[in-house]
Amino acid sequence: MTTPPHTLTTGPADAALEQRLTEELIAFNNTATGNAERTEFTVRVTGDEGDLVAGLVAWTWGALAGIDLVWVRADSREAGWGSRLVQAAEAEARRRGCDRISVSSFTFQAPGFYRRHGFVETGRTLGIPGGHEDVHLFKRLAE
Repeated sequence: MTTPPHTLTTGPADAALEQRLTEELIAFNNTATGNAERTEFTVRVTGDEGDLVAGLVAWTWGALAGIDLVWVRADSREAGWGSRLVQAAEAEARRRGCDRISVSSFTFQAPGFYRRHGFVETGRTLGIPGGHEDVHLFKRLAE
């Protein structure tokens, strides 16, 4: 049997390729996990004029939730918005039937913040530029 010719290319970001790979991996993961649907959600804080003060992007997949992105504007970082974002994400995760949540944070970001909110470290990825590490954290969500 002859293998048809194939071409391997490396190039810049490719939105269409990313979308196709996402669809293929979702289908594969759904088959492997019993078709647990992954859905995303956001939490947003806006100012009086609609300006973005803080935000969070997260997902749920079966009984697991994950936080992908958290950001609080520099002039609002001491006002408790980070805590409120995480608490809102945990509440939404519970509402969606999740009993656990995960997040990762570079050592120069906020792993201590997540520990103060009950997350425990489960591992680290070494070799982040500047001599940093990516800290992986996990929390069981109580009812």
